[in-house]
Amino acid sequence: MTITIFHNPACGTSRNTLAMIRKSGEDPVIVEYLKTPPDRARLIELIEAMGIGARGLLREKGTPYAELDLGNAKWTDDELVDFMLAHPILINRPIVETPKGTRLCRPSEEVLQILPNPQIGPFIKEDGELVVPSSSPRS
Repeated sequence: MTITIFHNPACGTSRNTLAMIRKSGEDPVIVEYLKTPPDRARLIELIEAMGIGARGLLREKGTPYAELDLGNAKWTDDELVDFMLAHPILINRPIVETPKGTRLCRPSEEVLQILPNPQIGPFIKEDGELVVPSSSPRS
C-alpha cells in the first residue's frame, strides 16, 4: 500500500500531517513539491481526485497570489493550473494520497479520514493542540 504526501517541510501543517501518517504505522512517499513540482497531468489528476476546482487548491499566504490577481474570477481552471506550475508555492499543502482517497489536509487531522489505520491515539500538534481520533473510523 502506498501513501504519498506532497510536503513542504517548512510548513507546520505539513509536518503535523506527516507525523500523523507515520504514527499510523505508514512510511509514506514524500514529495517535496517545491523541489519536485508535479507536472500538468499530475496536478490535474490530484485536483480531480480531491473533487475540487483548481481555485480550491490555491494558496494565498506567502505567495504571489495577490500580485498575480488570482482572486479575480476571470481566471479559468486551466489558467490557474498554469500559475501553479509556474509558481509551485501557490499549490496549497499538504496533499495526501492513500488507497482510501486524496485530500488537501488542512487542518492536518483531515488525513485521518483517508488513512488505512486512523487510530493513532492522542496526537499533539506543533501548536500544542491535542488531536484525539474518534474510536470509529471516519468516512
